Amino acid sequence: EERIQKDLFSQAELINQISNHILKSGGKRIRPLVLLAASGLTGHPVHYPSAIILASAVEFIHTATLLHDDVIDQAEIRRGQKAAHMLWGNKLSVLVGDYLYTQALSTALTLENHTVNQILAEACRRMIEGETLQLSYHGKLEIAEAEYMWVIQRKTAALLSATCRLGGVISGMDTQEQNSLAKFGHALGIAYQLADDTLDYIADEDLLGKSLGKDLCEGKITLPLLHLLSHCDPREREWVKQVVASSEITEANLQDILKLMQSYSSLDYALSKAKSTIESAKEILVQFPDSVHRQTLFIVADYVVSRDH
Repeated sequence: EERIQKDLFSQAELINQISNHILKSGGKRIRPLVLLAASGLTGHPVHYPSAIILASAVEFIHTATLLHDDVIDQAEIRRGQKAAHMLWGNKLSVLVGDYLYTQALSTALTLENHTVNQILAEACRRMIEGETLQLSYHGKLEIAEAEYMWVIQRKTAALLSATCRLGGVISGMDTQEQNSLAKFGHALGIAYQLADDTLDYIADEDLLGKSLGKDLCEGKITLPLLHLLSHCDPREREWVKQVVASSEITEANLQDILKLMQSYSSLDYALSKAKSTIESAKEILVQFPDSVHRQTLFIVADYVVSRDH
């Protein structure tokens, strides 16, 4: 937290205000946590100041994506409070997101490690690719589950995969160990997004910090909806398509779709997929010796699929 505040400071006061608005709004700091935990998995000496710098950098990148996403989606709420663009407008929100991206990469450059720079740059490229793909699929109910998975592998899993790999790089792990960590992070990211897409329909709205059914209202096609469309009868499918295509989804419509999802076990399907993905992720960690670092990553993995917000 101290490093985040140090790296955040800008002479443009609005950058500090907008960044702090979202950085101090209750984020879970999962990415910094898994980077620091991953760096200690093998017991190799870790240059802790460098690990802290990278932990701050990945949180900045994640925060930048939230600022941009809220503008793209025109989301009103983020983490239980008004989204930044609702207070300062789209232009400033986009600019501060750009600032956080560049500040993250500038901070990482101080380590003078080409591998670190490559990993972060590639993660950012893949994330933007994923967001663009998601926009291209907006409202398209005919996409396949494989296409949806391709989006979340880039939009969400790319940064978590890179984050875990960075933990291996900064502690001098060999290529095989780094690859294993990257695979763990990739699976963790997929499971996180699958659980998040399910929580969008069933979570406690106050805990979730956003309106339930937000994805549906924004025309985002997620796994619970894809599963429902592929299993309900033609009449129900046509009705769901009409609701999604409408300009405004009512609370009654949302509740009816939720009942259909429960009837066809669509939410259970998405959660079971998240849980099986997490079990695969945990198996990857077995090759590392037992330690508080490995136990931390196990706990994070379990949290991803059991959280309520």
